[in-house]
Amino acid sequence: MRRVVLLVLSCVLLFSAAFTLASCGKKDDKKLVVGVTPFEPMNFLDADGNWTGFDTEFALAVGKKLGLEIEFQEITWGQKFTELQSGNIGAIWNGMTANTTDGTTGRPRHEDCDFSYSYMLNRQCVVVRADNAGQYRTLFDLYGGSAAVEKGSAGETSAINILGADGAIIDVVAQIDTFIEVKSGAVDFAVIDSILAYQLTGSGDYSDLVVLDITIDADKEVYAIGFPKGSDLVARVNTAIMDLYNDGTLAGIARKYGLEDSLVIGTDPIR
Repeated sequence: MRRVVLLVLSCVLLFSAAFTLASCGKKDDKKLVVGVTPFEPMNFLDADGNWTGFDTEFALAVGKKLGLEIEFQEITWGQKFTELQSGNIGAIWNGMTANTTDGTTGRPRHEDCDFSYSYMLNRQCVVVRADNAGQYRTLFDLYGGSAAVEKGSAGETSAINILGADGAIIDVVAQIDTFIEVKSGAVDFAVIDSILAYQLTGSGDYSDLVVLDITIDADKEVYAIGFPKGSDLVARVNTAIMDLYNDGTLAGIARKYGLEDSLVIGTDPIR
C-alpha cells in the first residue's frame, strides 16, 4: 500500500511540475510589452509618473484596435535588441530610427528586428551651448572634438563619423542626458534626434542650448516599430497603422505633440 501511495504522489508532483512549467512558458497573446526610454515628445513620464507622448498614445491606440493590453517597460537603449530577442519585451516603440546602422551592434538595424511601416521623419542634429555656437560653421569645425551620445543610438553612429580618430565620445543612457554633458562643459556638443532637440532647446532648463544649422546627413531618417524577427504582429500592426492614419487618429496625436509636419507613413521595406 505504501508503494502505491508513493507512486500516486510522484505522479501528482510530476503532473503539477509539468503544468507549472507549461503555464510559465505560455505566451500571453493579449499583452504586448513595449520597450521605451525617456524621450520627449515620443515617450516620457508625466507629473503623475505615467508614460505619455506620441509613441505612448500611438501604441495604446494600436493596442485598442488589435485587442492588446499595452505595457510599457523602461529599457537601456544600448540593450534594446538583447531585450527584444530574449523576450523581455515584445516591441521597441520609442522613436527608433530604422534606416541606420546601430551604434551598439554595428549592423543595419533591420538585421536585428523586423520593422513596421515607418511613421515619422527625423534627422540627426548637433546641440551646443549657445555661447559657443559661433565656433561651428561646418562639420569640419566639429572634427576632433568631444560629443555626448546615447549609447546604441543613430547619434552615436553619426558622431563617430563626425569626430574622426582624434575625437572623444561620452556614452549616456538616454538622449536627454546628453544635454547635461553639454551644459556642464564635459563635452563640446551632443548628437541627437532633431525631434527631441527642437522640442527642448532654447527654453526652460535648456534655454542656453541651441541646434546648429549644420546638415549631418542629407538622407532622411525614419522612425518605425521594431519586432522580433518573424513576428506575426508586424502585419497586424501595419494594418492598424493605416487604419489610424486614414481615420485621422494619428494626425490628431501628432498635433497634440507638435509633430504634424513629421508624420509620414512609409510602406516600403526598411533597408
